[in-house]
Amino acid sequence: MQDFLKITLVQHDTLWRSVSANLARLSQKIQSINEQTDLILLPEMFATGFDMDPATIAEKMNGVSIEWMKKQAQEKNTAIAGSLIIEENNKYFNRFVFVHPSGNSIHYDKKHLFHFAGEERVYSPGTHRLLFEYKGWKISPFICYDLRFPVWLRNTENYDVALFVANWPKPRIAAWNVLLKARAIENQAYCVGVNRVGKDGNGHEYNGHSQVIDPLGNILQKSETETEEVFTVTLSKKKLTQIRHTFPFLKDRDAFNF
Repeated sequence: MQDFLKITLVQHDTLWRSVSANLARLSQKIQSINEQTDLILLPEMFATGFDMDPATIAEKMNGVSIEWMKKQAQEKNTAIAGSLIIEENNKYFNRFVFVHPSGNSIHYDKKHLFHFAGEERVYSPGTHRLLFEYKGWKISPFICYDLRFPVWLRNTENYDVALFVANWPKPRIAAWNVLLKARAIENQAYCVGVNRVGKDGNGHEYNGHSQVIDPLGNILQKSETETEEVFTVTLSKKKLTQIRHTFPFLKDRDAFNF
């Protein structure tokens, strides 16, 4: 188990429905990362933008974007993660994919579909949370709208880090900022949130605010610009353990089953 975990956030201006162009631009950003990092985190639907017509653009798990992720992970000797539009068994999923440096992958399907935009009409919801261990750290990933639902995110399994990938629009960015802090504090875990910037094909604007928050709710680093940005933050397991020992609030959490 390593004490420190380095996570690099890529705040990306996703080009609308342009998979090849997005992957090419992201390749340049990833190659520009000079320091060794343990995980590169990309936004929700990083290859296409938030698209409500998955039948025309969805990929399989052996599609070009997954293969690209595997190539990047192996070349940089790091994990890489983000969400994609995936078709499986004639259903469409907003799927978070985590690719290990070895090229092996695991995934989580978005549980809470965004009814306000009709996401539930074209995508199928996930049914299970994902908890996995990476370099001695327990990690649980979530996607965008999941952030609003504390029961689903409740830290019943002692995860160390919650990852959030998003296309969170500018008009509601205040909620993003507040909820990331709340989830970190109530779950006594690091919360890492990466959001896109720019404007999508439907005219929705996104202004980033990608950030990393410690278990006490302190912002370790945050993008204050509305432009593309890549930055790396180091998390400390020792600090996490000390916080949970000093303030053992998780012992008083409510018990429930999903």
